[in-house]
Amino acid sequence: MPTVALFKQDGSKNGVVELNDTIFGIEPNESVVFDAIIMQRASLRQGTHAVKNRSAVRGGGRKPWRQKGTGRARQGSIRSPQWRGGGVVFGPTPRSYSYKLPKKVRRLAIKSVLSEKVAEEKFVVVDALGFDAPKTKEFKEVLAKLDVTTKVLVVLESGNDFAALSARNLPNVSVVEADNVSVLDVVANDKMLITQAALTQVEEVLA
Repeated sequence: MPTVALFKQDGSKNGVVELNDTIFGIEPNESVVFDAIIMQRASLRQGTHAVKNRSAVRGGGRKPWRQKGTGRARQGSIRSPQWRGGGVVFGPTPRSYSYKLPKKVRRLAIKSVLSEKVAEEKFVVVDALGFDAPKTKEFKEVLAKLDVTTKVLVVLESGNDFAALSARNLPNVSVVEADNVSVLDVVANDKMLITQAALTQVEEVLA
């Protein structure tokens, strides 16, 4: 069973935390992680691209010349695709790029990236992050005391609003609640800082 040090908010150690072996101690599956990242990135696409086809382009209601007798090729509209200013054929239309992976695949992916963070010693557990009011400066000091100076994903328990508000304006800091941790969030950040209460919530969801 993997173990990590438990820190206090002031940076001092407060013991050791035992992690769930089935969540934080598995062999990472890189193929599944790749599939999960591609799925999440596809779901982030807006899909608002659009072009005008021949029915949406202005003009072209009259046949430009008669069908026969001119020596020219027959034409039905000056807004056909072969004309300048005509409609676009097979152009992109607004659509959703999102799709879903099976639930077991998604769970294996998040377990894989969490296990990798623990194996690389980039997983920091703090007993609690408590603030009397939203204070960005105080949260920055906490990160310095915990020796977290790179891009970090801060995972908080539900309802810890002051800590979330304190951290959201800091550069290179991403904040999520325990039930919203995603593969893309974990991979995109160098370290992961999680409270003990949030850790319990994550283990309850993924166990």
